[in-house]
Amino acid sequence: MKELNHIAVLPEEVIEGLNIKRDGTYIDCTFGQGGHSKLILSKLEKKGKLIAIDRDPKSISVAKKIKDSRFIIKHGLFSDIYQFAKEEKIVGKVNGILLDLGISMIQINDENRGFSFRRNGSLDMRMNPEVGIPAKKWLEKAKREEIELILRRYGEEKKSRKISRSIFRQNHKKNLKKITSTRQLVEIVSQIVSYKRKHPATRTFQAIRIHINNELEELKEVLEKSLMVLAPLSRIAVISFHSLESRIIKNFIKKYDSNSIINKKTFKKNIPEYIKLKLIEKIKPKRSEVYKNPKSRSALLRIIQFYIHE
Repeated sequence: MKELNHIAVLPEEVIEGLNIKRDGTYIDCTFGQGGHSKLILSKLEKKGKLIAIDRDPKSISVAKKIKDSRFIIKHGLFSDIYQFAKEEKIVGKVNGILLDLGISMIQINDENRGFSFRRNGSLDMRMNPEVGIPAKKWLEKAKREEIELILRRYGEEKKSRKISRSIFRQNHKKNLKKITSTRQLVEIVSQIVSYKRKHPATRTFQAIRIHINNELEELKEVLEKSLMVLAPLSRIAVISFHSLESRIIKNFIKKYDSNSIINKKTFKKNIPEYIKLKLIEKIKPKRSEVYKNPKSRSALLRIIQFYIHE
């Protein structure tokens, strides 16, 4: 396996957008290889604190190499943000939350993880290989209609029916080899789909990955739970990479873009509170960043201001 360094997307813009306080408390919900976390730590003084979260055991191994009293790593889903904040006694005290929804190079560059359609390896796609069902097992067990639905819903793939038929046929017809590798899946899709500006398997791989890791429901949950841990006048920075993520984030902001009453039983003893979110800025990578890091080209950073009062 060839190792490539992961480059943090929009690093300067994230730091500026979070408006970091030297003694503040921050949560990086997607540690990855620690690019953003290390930048946040560089802006914190001795009383500052950074909690990082990741579900991938390899990312946890990287994080544990950081020997810093201001830094704590949590292994798990970022939808458990409230529980992690409760454990560290920082509920209602968090000054900023970062969500970088991109895939880590740790995952892409390891062919045995099955995330890359450009590398041949086991068709797994689990962000935590110790939990859940691999993509190849799901494709083998799923009904054709279910595969079609997932490709259409999470990949927005126009030829989802044809692709699902080919996948189902390959896995269920006698004398045909079941799909167990990324190369097999790519070959099937490439016979049906052709895009001018992207790999033919892009949408299929995206859809299956999102389904296997329950990514969109996780995103909805972490956004809502973030409201339970943030301090007044704090910020949320979210980097999305495709329209499905973007739509969820836009709807979340819209839901709270005017004063909304929320009765949070887990926060401040049942006192109803007014919550308001305001989109401060939307930022895309500069040409110079895209040139250095082509994977950043589809990134979109949203900086959201959080207001709260009784």
